[in-house]
Amino acid sequence: MDVVGYFTALGLATAAGLNAWIPLLATGLLARYTNVIHLDGTWANLENTGVLIALAAVAVVDFVGDKVPGVDHALHAVGTVIAPVTGVAAALSSSSALDVSPALMTIIGLVAAETSHGTRMAIRPFSTVTTGGLGNPVVSLIEDVASVALSVVAIILPVLAALLVVAMFAVAWRVIRRLRRRRAQTPLRYSSAPPS
Repeated sequence: MDVVGYFTALGLATAAGLNAWIPLLATGLLARYTNVIHLDGTWANLENTGVLIALAAVAVVDFVGDKVPGVDHALHAVGTVIAPVTGVAAALSSSSALDVSPALMTIIGLVAAETSHGTRMAIRPFSTVTTGGLGNPVVSLIEDVASVALSVVAIILPVLAALLVVAMFAVAWRVIRRLRRRRAQTPLRYSSAPPS
């Protein structure tokens, strides 16, 4: 059994929760242009020019749309379904030539992608409220960069990717707790004078 394959799956699925299309695109590009990953069977289609162009086009649309206030929240709602699906696909594609359990890879893909996406959705409203939505494109760009970096690291250095995932979730958990605590301590503001 190839335990490292599970670390790759964890990294790619977590990256899919941040940006659903980047891990699949990264897997296809790295398989086509390098020797760091080999795709077998149907997953080899990720290396095809048409598939890579389609993934790149969808990734660009998602990248741009996530920077537009209002559109970003709609994309996040849709991402609740898309992220786990692409997370599973990325996890399974990366393990096509490894001795791993497809069922366990599917579970890792679902849980990691949905947890990552859910964390992203939990943090974004705080950015919207505190910056009036102006900080959302910056947060989105950070998510995209993290997704690219995690996708590449998951394929090249899987153990490091697993450590990064644990660190990311730990930091996100602390940030969310702090933001919720701060929100709970903020006194209510009245739009008009409070009743006497």
